[in-house]
Amino acid sequence: MSEHKGKIASALLIILIIFYAIAVYWSSEPARMDVVSKAKQEAQMRGEKFVTGYTTTTTLINVASTLLNKPGGYLSNDMMPPSVMMDNMPAWEYGALEMTRDLVLSMRKDFSRSQSQSTEHEALKKAQPQFNISSVAWAWPSAETEYQKGIDLLVVYRTQIADQNDRDSQFYARADNLRGWLKEAEKRLGSLSQRLSASVGQDRLNTDLAGDTAAHQATYAPLQNQVKTSWWQIDDVFYESRGATWALLHFLQAVEYDFADVLEKKNARVSLQQIIRELEATQETVWSPMILNGSGFGFVANHSLVMANYISRANAALIELSELLAQG
Repeated sequence: MSEHKGKIASALLIILIIFYAIAVYWSSEPARMDVVSKAKQEAQMRGEKFVTGYTTTTTLINVASTLLNKPGGYLSNDMMPPSVMMDNMPAWEYGALEMTRDLVLSMRKDFSRSQSQSTEHEALKKAQPQFNISSVAWAWPSAETEYQKGIDLLVVYRTQIADQNDRDSQFYARADNLRGWLKEAEKRLGSLSQRLSASVGQDRLNTDLAGDTAAHQATYAPLQNQVKTSWWQIDDVFYESRGATWALLHFLQAVEYDFADVLEKKNARVSLQQIIRELEATQETVWSPMILNGSGFGFVANHSLVMANYISRANAALIELSELLAQG
């Protein structure tokens, strides 16, 4: 009997080791891409003209496709081990997904339209809602199925803007269009920075109504409150930030190419390059086997505060870039 139990224990141990090895492999973050080179390769392979907007659209397609096709595939909605026990990579996926959603929405509202009275592009009109399904949806329709439909529609849009005979499909590289999307990115980074900074707990003053003596809000809020990210969520927030900055880094590199003339005219290219440099720092290798949460000046590192520093600097630079684009 004891020999039988020993065999069962050995089998379970082997299974756990296999699951752990798979989890480690699936937790490896995707490598960086050369967005311009990949876009040119796509255009050449498909026999399409490399037009304005082709790089940004291709990068959006590739980032979304990476969520589905990286090692292990899309893990956020998996119901089976080992992925059901993983949380870092699903958090990474969610961060990248949120940035993808913002850019798809801006493509639909701004980049593909000449002015507010112009009509929406049909493919983008259908693509944008596909990315809004819950990231953890696993039954019919599953998240992967809906996201793939959105990717396929983005490919349709890209083909149409590359068609010189299709005058109704356009990508407009204008300062106001770019500024609208940057405003959305600012909000994402600002939220991530606050959540990362709260890893050690902070007493924050309520500044929600600052600057407007006549402002009101729906319900009462205290003048000061304690903000602290749960110990169980610290690593999730960290990896969500890694995923979001990974996606945003690629999008900004694509924008640097497609909006080159606009940035040069506004003397804003170096500002964008500085933002890219700050975001590159967020992708440095994490050598620690776990995300540490030491106090600000304690003996143990606080990875969340380091990440918050890079993101805050990138966010401040985004705000400055947005102001540059608003100037004549």
